[in-house]
Amino acid sequence: MTPREVINYVELPAKDIPATKAFFERAFAWSFIDYGEEYTAFSNSGIEGGFFLSELVSSTLNGACLLVLLSDDLEATEQRVKSAGGIISQAIFSFPGGRRFHFTEPSGNELAVWSPVKAYIA
Repeated sequence: MTPREVINYVELPAKDIPATKAFFERAFAWSFIDYGEEYTAFSNSGIEGGFFLSELVSSTLNGACLLVLLSDDLEATEQRVKSAGGIISQAIFSFPGGRRFHFTEPSGNELAVWSPVKAYIA
């Protein structure tokens, strides 16, 4: 049997863990469990992960990987991100196979949300 290694967990820095938690709870309904004041784990996000207290940020400008969330309604998701306090850093744009936007959350981490192009057959 061949070993199977898959991405199982992701960790991100957070300057302000309470503000970051509140943002993701409001924008995406993620759930959290705190492990002290310097770490919180999230679930209900598609993959489990956590935020650790740090002055650093995850941004493609500094070479970090980009976490990309999937949406069935890109415009509605963009509005939830804005309403929850996220800052749109790249407005919705098209690329082969889909559309997406980038945003930063209250701790400054950059994420993106995408939606595939729906094929219509006439």
